[in-house]
Amino acid sequence: MKDIIRDSTFGQIVRLLSKNKLLLYPEEDPNFKCPKGYNDNTNLPEAVVRERTRSFFSTASNPHNSYIDDEEAITTPESKDESGSNESTDKGENSDLERANTARLERTKSRPILPSKSADGTILVDWYMTDDPEYPQNWSAGKKLYVSFQICVYSFAVYVGSSIYSPGSGIPAIGRTPIYVWTFVLFVILQIPTALVDNFAGLLVLRFLAGFFGSPCLATGAATFQDMYSMVKMPHLLAFWAGAVTLGPALAPIVAGFSISAKDWHWFAWEELWLSGPICLMMFVSLPETSAPNILLRRARRLRKLTDKVNLRSQSEIDQAGMTASDVAYDALIKPWQINLLDPAVAFTTVYTALVYGIFYSFFESFPLVFPVLYGFNLGESQLPFLAVVVSLLICIPLYCYYYYYIVEPRVKISGFGEPEERLIPGLIATFFVPAGLFLFAWTSNPSIHWISPTIGVFLVMRGCYTIMQAIFLYLSFTYPQYAASLFAANDFARSAFAAGATEFSGPMFHRLGVARGCSLLGGLTVGCTVLFYCLFFFGKDLRARSRFAVK
Repeated sequence: MKDIIRDSTFGQIVRLLSKNKLLLYPEEDPNFKCPKGYNDNTNLPEAVVRERTRSFFSTASNPHNSYIDDEEAITTPESKDESGSNESTDKGENSDLERANTARLERTKSRPILPSKSADGTILVDWYMTDDPEYPQNWSAGKKLYVSFQICVYSFAVYVGSSIYSPGSGIPAIGRTPIYVWTFVLFVILQIPTALVDNFAGLLVLRFLAGFFGSPCLATGAATFQDMYSMVKMPHLLAFWAGAVTLGPALAPIVAGFSISAKDWHWFAWEELWLSGPICLMMFVSLPETSAPNILLRRARRLRKLTDKVNLRSQSEIDQAGMTASDVAYDALIKPWQINLLDPAVAFTTVYTALVYGIFYSFFESFPLVFPVLYGFNLGESQLPFLAVVVSLLICIPLYCYYYYYIVEPRVKISGFGEPEERLIPGLIATFFVPAGLFLFAWTSNPSIHWISPTIGVFLVMRGCYTIMQAIFLYLSFTYPQYAASLFAANDFARSAFAAGATEFSGPMFHRLGVARGCSLLGGLTVGCTVLFYCLFFFGKDLRARSRFAVK
């Protein structure tokens, strides 16, 4: 627990105020013995130091890829493969991805890792042992689950509201936790003026700001899970995290519907404050940093202070040594959009997810014309059909995890991950649920037909959309691991912006066309989305072959 508090925002403030005399790191302990190779004359192996490293598994050197026997020195993961032969890791990111994560399936015993030394004398700061406790993937199951729980409830709280975009969390010098905590603090504070504002223009501005400052949870939440878990376990984590993200917008209308009926429209902001405030406090006190590049960067600083050796540097420091502020801003803000414009597969997935998201939220605009008008529900009761989303998640998540645990994981252990398009397989069936649900909702929304029929339509739509989005997220993370966090952020922005616009024109559309024809129109569009999804599955490899960014 001490290391969780030490690495939290609260712990870092305590360290700053005490001038690093409290909550010490191992290197700051007077009894700390510097590991072999950092402060002696050990003959170190030569490292291949790459400029502007973009490999997902470099910098965050995976200690499970290679290690040294008790009396045998080998190089670090950056300069050696599993067998111990000197090779550049630039030979192929896909083999690195499979090797790193398949090796993670079997825990290696505790063995020391000897740092490597570049031709210019730079000693690359790495993990001390194969089971180094500072490495997020070596954390105990309890610690990982606690951090995962925080990210999930944080995402749930924010998505009771909304989110937009999150730059910066991929910059090693910043890390992820400061971005999460300080933006969430602003998000919580903004709920107070939102609850007190008395004009619509002011409400729009405050809601926009709250959405912006709440965005890191969805933009980079997946990257936090990638920090802690091997890729073979990522589908399980993403399933629960996406469930939390989906549950927020589903439960929020129910709570707001009854509270606004009893009080007034200001109460939704007070409820958001009551929910997000305690979560923000928990994160402030006990959310540790998970970014391996940031952890190693801070370790390198402590080792330089301890040994007075200026040539001790982390890979991320080497990567950014020649970078200007504009270069960093380019990588964080422009690069994701450059990939979206120039890469056919990314452009395809961005447009597809934006379209699906826009249709999904447009569909919800029909609810006020169905349950209150056709079935006589009051404001609170008319939101209860959103509980179909909860039921769909209770069915989807176990089935999704069962598929990956009993079908995919055994295959990965034998033959590796395979092509990224294999991540799309669950969506090949689920994509048909969306148009089926929309057509069912469209033509059973009638006073002469029981309200459970359109509610089943809601269930089917949610069943399909949830699985499709999961498949797309995994596809992106496996195809573009080195840009995953940035691409999630850009994808989040694109689909959220399109969905926001879709809700503006869908209301008038339903009033003009009616629920039946309006939802049928959306159903027809999702039939087109089904065709596009199958095109991505069958022709995605050809699209990736044209990419300058994808893993080959």
